[in-house]
Amino acid sequence: MVQKNLIDGEWIAGSGAFRNINPSDTDDVVGEYARASADDARAAIAAAKAAFPAWSRSGILERHAILRKTADEILARKDELGKLLSREEGKTLIEGIGETVRASQIFDFFAGECLRLAGEVLPSARPNIGVEITREPVGVVGIITPWNFPIAIPAWKIAPALCYGNTVVFKPAELVPGSSWAIVDILHRAGLPKGVLNLVMGKGSVVGQAMLDSPDVHAITFTGSTGTGKRVALASVEHNRKYQLEMGGKNPFVVLDDADLSVAVEAAVNSAFFSTGQRCTASSRIIVTEGIHDRFVAAMGERIKGLVVDDALKAGTQIGPVVDESQLNQDTDYIAIGRQEGAKLAFGGELLKRDTPGFYLQPALFTEATNQMRISREEIFGPVAAVIRVRDYDEALSVANDTPFGLSSGIATTSLKHATHFKRNAEAGMVMVNLPTAGVDFHVPFGGRKGSSHGSREQGRYAAEFYTTVKTAYTSA
Repeated sequence: MVQKNLIDGEWIAGSGAFRNINPSDTDDVVGEYARASADDARAAIAAAKAAFPAWSRSGILERHAILRKTADEILARKDELGKLLSREEGKTLIEGIGETVRASQIFDFFAGECLRLAGEVLPSARPNIGVEITREPVGVVGIITPWNFPIAIPAWKIAPALCYGNTVVFKPAELVPGSSWAIVDILHRAGLPKGVLNLVMGKGSVVGQAMLDSPDVHAITFTGSTGTGKRVALASVEHNRKYQLEMGGKNPFVVLDDADLSVAVEAAVNSAFFSTGQRCTASSRIIVTEGIHDRFVAAMGERIKGLVVDDALKAGTQIGPVVDESQLNQDTDYIAIGRQEGAKLAFGGELLKRDTPGFYLQPALFTEATNQMRISREEIFGPVAAVIRVRDYDEALSVANDTPFGLSSGIATTSLKHATHFKRNAEAGMVMVNLPTAGVDFHVPFGGRKGSSHGSREQGRYAAEFYTTVKTAYTSA
């Protein structure tokens, strides 16, 4: 059965269908999903526009109930939805279930935020006048999400959009429609009025472009590649709409001489290779001071050799497959580039065969890299990392900040002095001390600096900055 698009409260077939393939077993078709046309996208936008007046003025208890019901169903079905996620994206089953639980937590948090909508009442500088400052929804929000977190990222965009009274046109990545379809189905059955949430699956060049071209989309939140993010920005400026971009990263993980070696290795392995390295917060630059360098590299090599790369659903698997053939080719191209540039491929980097046909790659670790090599400058988005040797903390910090990106930055150290200085001086939106660069909480701000992000932060109470607009009202007594 082909899973359809949701437009104006109805499941619509679209202009064709595409197959969702399991990267752990390319003979396994996860499902078939309807491909929306540009006309379908325009119909979804019109439906969202028509639904906005009523939904923007809906009661807070109605919104709370829908989001809370959604949170409860996602949590109750965490094993089923986590398995679906792992089948279509390739991350391990434990990661898939964990991401599903996180989606439930996000909806639960914003269900609570519906009941905490607040403003300010201030005295005017003029006598006998009162001032009220309130937040109102921005209108129709276009949501474009990537393939690497197919349920968590849609959750942290859809939940606040609905919480604050916006209507939504949602386009998920074509590689992973299953998780997105499931979350929309849950919200639809939770009681959303027709037109409030619309799902249009398909190609970004068709569906996404129709969203960018429409003057009736009042805000767009996008997570994906830097190149596409720039196109979103240019199109949004044309229509004077709000836009929020989460794009690439080239996140550093610094290891100092005084680090606990086991803590440093575990954090580096998690940062670089878990979720197959397919996280914008992953660390593919491991910056190590010379006093611990050789011991760290040897320990990393032993840890990499012990990593189990296999079918995402198989018990004991620690690293699943790369998401598809195109991404696998990109990863192997960068491994070749690293060798050509003079870095030493110390461990891994081999294509692997398993019981089922899939896109399996042994995690790769380069040594003798410099921060000017392409493998140190460009986002690879796979299980490929490079170790850069530096003299001391000062050089480590300088190298860590020498990047056009600024999403996440980490350090392994037992020095309070260095940890404190790094937290203050790392040029990133998020800083981790003795923790992986990837892995963030659902109730606090997420976002970066420089080329990684544009606009206000996602998640937590900071989400209100994007999904609402501020109104100041004056009343004469």
